[in-house]
Amino acid sequence: MEFTLEPMAILRVLCGIWFIPHCIGKIRHVGPASATFAKAGFHPARLFVIATIVVELIAGTGMVFNILPRLAAGMAVAVLLGASYAVVKINGLNWRWQKQGPEFMVFWSLACILSVLD
Repeated sequence: MEFTLEPMAILRVLCGIWFIPHCIGKIRHVGPASATFAKAGFHPARLFVIATIVVELIAGTGMVFNILPRLAAGMAVAVLLGASYAVVKINGLNWRWQKQGPEFMVFWSLACILSVLD
């Protein structure tokens, strides 16, 4: 029996798994997360936090288990671009993470897209 690892499958799984700490952080800190969402202009903030957690869990699960992976990646990208918008709205147009820029979310979005292309 031969077992091969496909690089794009590994990337897809990693992109999905990476949502776990994001969800845990939001779940454990709904109040501060809601304040951040409100600061970015997402109202009602708590509802946006809960919706984001749900979408991240669905997207992450889909990517990890290869369930409708393109749809899952699309959902992931939507959440990540929303986070990028929020970061820019709150912190200004800074690119680097040291200045709390959106480059991590943009990179992650691109990785999600690339991981599901055939």
